[in-house]
Amino acid sequence: MTNIDTIRAEFERTNARDHRREPPKGSNYIDPMAQADWESFQKGWEASRKSLCVKNPFELIIGDPDGQWAHEVAEKSLRAQGFKVVG
Repeated sequence: MTNIDTIRAEFERTNARDHRREPPKGSNYIDPMAQADWESFQKGWEASRKSLCVKNPFELIIGDPDGQWAHEVAEKSLRAQGFKVVG
């Protein structure tokens, strides 16, 4: 599952020039246009991540506990960012 704070931080960073938007109150923006922008951005962000498949940079080698640990950490990190992981 993706961290909503990560998505919101990217939204805020990429839409910083939009002065009509106030910070969110709870999970929604006060301005209906800003809320619509946020919902659209969120859907697009999630769709873009679903279409990306990345290879785990750490090869899983049987009998190598450090390599196994690195492989698992990398996979969890990539999945937390919304990527599909292969290999």
